[in-house]
Amino acid sequence: MLLVRKTKGTYDRYVPLGKLLVRGIKQHIDSTGATDNLFTGADFDSPYSQKGVQWVVKNLCKKAGIRKEVTTHTLRHTYSTHLLEDGLDIVSIKELLGHANIETTMIYLHIAKTGRKAPFCPLDNLYNI
Repeated sequence: MLLVRKTKGTYDRYVPLGKLLVRGIKQHIDSTGATDNLFTGADFDSPYSQKGVQWVVKNLCKKAGIRKEVTTHTLRHTYSTHLLEDGLDIVSIKELLGHANIETTMIYLHIAKTGRKAPFCPLDNLYNI
C-alpha cells in the first residue's frame, strides 16, 4: 500500500500498489536515494509537480500516437474503470478515490457492480502478475 499525503481534500489515504509498481519504486529509491517522500512535487516546475506530470502524460501520449486529449484526470477515470471491470465493488472504489459521496464515484463509472473484493492494482491484472 502507498500512503498518499495531503490529497485534494487535504487528508491522507492509502492506495494499493502492484508488483510492477513496487519494482519501479524500488528502482527510483535506488537511483535517487529517496528516504522519506518519494515524490514531493513541492516546486511548481519540478518533474513531479502537477505541471511536470501533465507534461509527461501529454508527451507520452504524443509518442504513442494517441490523438485524443488525455489528462491526469483521464488516468484516474481509467484506473477506476479497470477496478470496476475487474470486479472491485463501488464502495471500495469510492474509498480508493477518496470520494466523500458515492454519487461522485458514480459519475466516474456510469454503472455499479456488487460484490466486495480486496483492493488491488489493475496493472497486475493487465500484465498477469
